[in-house]
Amino acid sequence: MKKEDKAIIIEKITETLKQYPCFYLVETAGLNAEKTSDLRRACNKADIKLLVVKNTLLHKALESLDADYSELYSCLKGSTSVMFANVGNAPAKLLKDIKKKDKDATLPALKGAYVEETVYIGADQLDTLANIKSKNELIADVVALLQSPAKNVVSALTSGGTKLHGILETLSNK
Repeated sequence: MKKEDKAIIIEKITETLKQYPCFYLVETAGLNAEKTSDLRRACNKADIKLLVVKNTLLHKALESLDADYSELYSCLKGSTSVMFANVGNAPAKLLKDIKKKDKDATLPALKGAYVEETVYIGADQLDTLANIKSKNELIADVVALLQSPAKNVVSALTSGGTKLHGILETLSNK
């Protein structure tokens, strides 16, 4: 490959890295054609972009960015596919679903991930990544927590009023 071609590919990878807040490094080299196309279809449905990249080109693209991705460099061995997503736990959930459907499957295997400005290394981090809440889920939880005391007060006032009304009505009927 010519040096100019490599520079263009590095630039495209860098632009893609800038577009997405999180990405996963995944081993997909041993998948057959059917499983590879199933993975691509599943990624498209989940709004995940899947790219197969050369490790050296991805390494150079990561180096050209402002953030420190040095912990991920050790994952850049063998064949690497990159899953880009806007939601931090979407690729992890997808990988877990694939493993759930095919219990004997060893691939696709998680090598590492960069989610919410944190680096995760190793396939054992898949459960942790799948349980991470997205920014919108966290905001919804905070809003629910803020609303719950007000709801409790309102429900207590309404239930107390109906009880009192019931007692007074019973007494007036006697």
